[in-house]
Amino acid sequence: MELPYDKLRRAVDDVKEGTLNVSVWSMLGWQEVRQRYRRSTLGPFWLTLSTGALILGMGPLYGRLFNQPLAGYFPYLAVGIVVWQLISSILTDSTQVFIGAEQYVKQIKLPLTTYVLRMVWRNAIIFAHNFLIVLLVLLFFIPSWNWWSPIAIAGVAAILVNGVWVGLILGMVCARFRDITQIVASVIQIAFFLTPVMWRVETLGKHRWIAELNPLYHMLEVIRGPLLGNVPTLRSWMAVLVVTLIGFSLTLLMFSRYRARVAYWV
Repeated sequence: MELPYDKLRRAVDDVKEGTLNVSVWSMLGWQEVRQRYRRSTLGPFWLTLSTGALILGMGPLYGRLFNQPLAGYFPYLAVGIVVWQLISSILTDSTQVFIGAEQYVKQIKLPLTTYVLRMVWRNAIIFAHNFLIVLLVLLFFIPSWNWWSPIAIAGVAAILVNGVWVGLILGMVCARFRDITQIVASVIQIAFFLTPVMWRVETLGKHRWIAELNPLYHMLEVIRGPLLGNVPTLRSWMAVLVVTLIGFSLTLLMFSRYRARVAYWV
């Protein structure tokens, strides 16, 4: 009988080997993007155009509804929408990360982390396309750039790293209980309105703590803050760090226990 320590070691080895297989998961992720937009002239840029049209339509409308000057609100909304799409796409795709790779899981001996990293890399590629919108908006409205702005790269990296443990845990849970996929989709829709994507956290006044308890808000802020020329708050970075450490710790414990059953669940 395999001891819990041995299971944990195998789980850690899976994550380590899957991460080191850069050529495998990067190739699979890129091929999936190409396959999805095969015979399309613009490819992933269709998503960029649709996102740009969404921001262009929402910016003036919600700026007026929230009584915000367009010059300051438009960049705020653009960064928020693009980053939110990255977060929501990772959460949504995580529910299908093993189910969608059923043929690979059953026929090829690869670390399960490989499929999660493929999903994260695919979303990173799409995010890079959509980020062109953010660059155009920032250049047009000329925000107050300073030396804090490049820290946004670390914020993007933090979201992608968290996408690994989210992909592992949601992938396993949804492979075992298929109804969880629909629940996650519904929760994401609700979370969009509860997270300061379109509205500013300052509007909550003394109830600001409601947003502070939302980890998705901090995920947004470690990217949006530096890009808009604001000094990144230590509170947001600490929140992201705590979520990352707790997330990976709980995921490794669950992954070590149920990793061998994923092939049977899919």
